[in-house]
Amino acid sequence: MIVKAFSSALAITIVSWTAGMILTISLRNTKWYGGLSLDLVKSDAWNKGIGLGIFKWTVKNTFFKYLNQKLRLQGKTETGRLLELRDEMTFAELSHLVGFVFVAVFAAVKLMNGLYMHAAACMLMNVLLNLYPSLLQQQNKRQIDRMIKKYG
Repeated sequence: MIVKAFSSALAITIVSWTAGMILTISLRNTKWYGGLSLDLVKSDAWNKGIGLGIFKWTVKNTFFKYLNQKLRLQGKTETGRLLELRDEMTFAELSHLVGFVFVAVFAAVKLMNGLYMHAAACMLMNVLLNLYPSLLQQQNKRQIDRMIKKYG
């Protein structure tokens, strides 16, 4: 039962990435998207408290580092490259947030149907594979914004 709940939750979360990318692509050319700056957790202390540093280390030092190569800053830190990187991070951030909402709705339906283990598994996977990546993108974007201000 537990294995089935977690494997189902993992599959749903991975599907949510596709849903998030599709919706984000459709929003990308709107004027709302251009000025997007979501900061769900602005405080570095809160980020540390929820374990975002551990998550960041995990992404940097495991196979996760190979998932989105566009989000790497290599070479010179020219303002144009920083803006391009910021745009890619905004896309990834919003895609994960849309995915988070997608899975949260799915988990709520499971909860209403009395499938508590499935709902809990969905939300655990959702936090680890959608919310934390989005929060990490937000933290990285703030760092890039500081670099743009310094070099731009």
